[in-house]
Amino acid sequence: MKHYIIAKWNDDCDREALLEPVTKLFEEMLSVPGIHAVRVKPCCVSRSNRYDLMIEMEMDREALEKYDVCEPHLKWKEKYGGMLSGKVIFDSED
Repeated sequence: MKHYIIAKWNDDCDREALLEPVTKLFEEMLSVPGIHAVRVKPCCVSRSNRYDLMIEMEMDREALEKYDVCEPHLKWKEKYGGMLSGKVIFDSED
């Protein structure tokens, strides 16, 4: 399945500076059994009604529970959760 996180940073966040550490953090998710691919994509348009970042993960459905409790995911929530003004989570079969 594909697991998407679409995030909007708070206005005072430096979107460009956050891209590299967030990408590295999500690449650590590849160590979780059942997670096969991670892509972190910044928005290419700067408008107030756009979200800033899309994270796409390919994983086995069964890996979702392991992902929820893995160290990099917990770090994402702890370190970056307060920097987000909005977040959408979406899962699909393809």
